Amino acid sequence: QGTRDHAPAQAALRDRLLSAVVSCFKRHGAAAIDTPALELRETLVGKYGEGTKLIYELQDQGGELLALRYDLTVPFARYLAMNKITNMKRYHIAKVYRRDNPATTRGRYREFYQCDFDIAGQFDPMIPDAECLKIVHEILSDLQLGDFVIKVNDRRILNGVFAVCGVPESKFIPACSTVDKLDKVPWEEVRSEMVGEKGLSPEAADHIGEYVQLHGGLDLIEQLLQDPKLSQNKLAKEGLGDMKLLFEYLTLFGITGKISFDLSLARGLDYYTGVIFEAVLLQQEKEHVEEPVSIGSVAGGGRYDGLVGMFDPKGRKVPCVGVSIGIERIFSILEQRLEASGEKLRTTETQVLVATPQKHLLAARLKLISELWDAGIKAEMLYKKDPKLLKQLQYCEDTGIPLAAIVGEQELADGVVKLRDVATREEVRM
Repeated sequence: QGTRDHAPAQAALRDRLLSAVVSCFKRHGAAAIDTPALELRETLVGKYGEGTKLIYELQDQGGELLALRYDLTVPFARYLAMNKITNMKRYHIAKVYRRDNPATTRGRYREFYQCDFDIAGQFDPMIPDAECLKIVHEILSDLQLGDFVIKVNDRRILNGVFAVCGVPESKFIPACSTVDKLDKVPWEEVRSEMVGEKGLSPEAADHIGEYVQLHGGLDLIEQLLQDPKLSQNKLAKEGLGDMKLLFEYLTLFGITGKISFDLSLARGLDYYTGVIFEAVLLQQEKEHVEEPVSIGSVAGGGRYDGLVGMFDPKGRKVPCVGVSIGIERIFSILEQRLEASGEKLRTTETQVLVATPQKHLLAARLKLISELWDAGIKAEMLYKKDPKLLKQLQYCEDTGIPLAAIVGEQELADGVVKLRDVATREEVRM
């Protein structure tokens, strides 16, 4: 069915993963918000390009046509417009729903988590955009997922390329969604789709091909700023100017080594208006291979300055830029690594097991564990009146609980507790 249950070890792994992402978002001063899983159908339809056909629509329920949210960005834009908010830095972690063909082995599900970070408000160019890229870099570095590259482009540059190649404006978005397939299929297939399905002339398609296969850094931006055709296009010139500024800020953040200005990056969603980016994990298949092989996108985002205005009755715009971390894909990768290593993952955070060595001491255990809980210590005990000490210590070993607090008749008489380190078997009286 394209959804999944999570066993305790998987849930613990996901929890750690989400905690690492949240701590990064908080470090950057983001506040948490939450929006409902259900939206009005009209809120979602028409915002996702070809993705619209994957929206889960619900039948008329009491006079309203509803749908399950497809992502967290459109609900955020609706939230800003409804509450007349013009300035906000937020994060949101929640489930989204897509009526897709699931590929569970690759971390593609019909119900999955998204982790979004967005900056809304009127600010000077590229400063918030650079911070979003810095966040992606921090998270992927912290999680130690291996080598990665963050591809960046700008919708204005792409639209400028289409314009100088002779594509009519009505075909910009369809051309964009075709270019977006370049990371999965070779240029020949993309070209034939442009000509055969999207109705572009073969000359225009060939001309586009000369541009969209370029990638590099500041040097490429400079080269394109000198391009006789592109430099005459107002949109492309604006986009390239901002891209140059973005690279200057990324240089100051010290992360340009992982950033690639890539003209094939299009991102299929309709609502992007400026900078777009996507982080891809690289897998070195063989040591002597020059080009590392991509194993899929794990984060993506961009600037969407027109989306909030779509929900505002007066059409007031709130510029926004944001990023979404593909937590399911990252989770799948970490899960496979854990299985391969054979390492056991602790499923609880229990610090101490309260144990007794003799019979008739349940009262002593209950009193001690209550004190520990009240003091904020994570503690457990076995739900038996008279468990054997060996069984209690075995439980600690099986679940990874590091300490056992033992109260026997002697300890009660002396007013102490014996604290045992389960791994080393050392004991101290306290």
